Amino acid sequence: MTRVVVLGSTGSIGTQALDVVRAQPGRFDVVALAAGGSDPALLASQAVEFDVQVVAVANATAAQDVQLALYAEAQRRGWSAGEYRLPRLITGPDAAVEAARVPADTVLNGMTGAVGLLPTLAALESGATLALAYKESLIIGGRLVLDAAGPGRLVPVDSEHSALAQALRGEDPADVRRLVLTASGGPFRGWSRDRMRDVTPEQAAAHPTWDMGPVITINSATLVNKGLEVIEAHLLFGVDFDRIDVVVHPTSVVHSMVEFVDGSTMVQASPPDMRLPIALGLAWPARVPGAVPACDWSEPTAWEFFPLDSEAFPAIDVARRAGEFGRTAPAVFNAANEVCVEAFVGGDLDFLGIVDTVARIVDEHIADPDAADGDLTVDRVLAADADARERARAAIARRVEGDRA
Repeated sequence: MTRVVVLGSTGSIGTQALDVVRAQPGRFDVVALAAGGSDPALLASQAVEFDVQVVAVANATAAQDVQLALYAEAQRRGWSAGEYRLPRLITGPDAAVEAARVPADTVLNGMTGAVGLLPTLAALESGATLALAYKESLIIGGRLVLDAAGPGRLVPVDSEHSALAQALRGEDPADVRRLVLTASGGPFRGWSRDRMRDVTPEQAAAHPTWDMGPVITINSATLVNKGLEVIEAHLLFGVDFDRIDVVVHPTSVVHSMVEFVDGSTMVQASPPDMRLPIALGLAWPARVPGAVPACDWSEPTAWEFFPLDSEAFPAIDVARRAGEFGRTAPAVFNAANEVCVEAFVGGDLDFLGIVDTVARIVDEHIADPDAADGDLTVDRVLAADADARERARAAIARRVEGDRA
């Protein structure tokens, strides 16, 4: 039985991961859960259902609510006093790091954003295999994460990179001509830049094919998410940026492709359901029977692909600049974007301002002579992250003032 830790258990990835576990009785044993603490009832329900050893809550003020929810859930399930083993409750900003160190075979990191870096490193340092669902910790950590992982211990759960990993299995890297990441195009596929000037958060959050959390959905609307995936593909598979392309595929059935030197292209296709790459991440290199329904070939099927409109969606070009520069530039790209998305959702920044501001912060960072100095360390990454957030907030304030003038 595979012992599993789920970080971000109440989020989109975490809840789907537990769906996979639930559907495979006897295959996985969930030993620890970590969450922010915003949904104590759901976290308690998960903890009781899977009889976990440890529950980690980032928000220390939510600890009492989680504790009460655990007792209430046990009572709701009809267990008498003394028959339910309460999990050990860990709280505070380092709670997820401690959960990642609980002895396990696989740690699924479903924590979005830069906060996932330290738990990612902790999981790898513990000796577990890391199933990485949100790419930010790899992107900002770069070589720090790769060096901690070693061969075969970092498994991508992003559907695109899971597809690439499947297509590359057993292949000679020298035979790979290029990687092709597919993008749905988001809700504004085919729109001009000018048409997107008045986009609302509600419009940006309406993804046409995937059911994801709000931040990732907005990142998909700007295509920042695809830019992050280009950097991730470079780090995971060691392929140069000039051999990583993006193509728009609206139905999200083909998740990515590998083109080989002989002209053949390997395609991984499945319905757009994250439970498939999650199941692969939990069981890698094995497959989980019945993880999701397969494609239905009994009906006429057409797959369409379109070139990327880089003028309307410049985020991928910005990500390439950050990725090619390397060092802490990817951390700056990610941090500035997180601040800009928050400002957009809060009504303090227009939609086009997200990528415009990120590009400005990244280009300023690359032009800074100090950015190229020194080795990459956790402290440098976190300092670059914090600095980028401050500069992004200042740039947003200037943009707002300019709009009002």
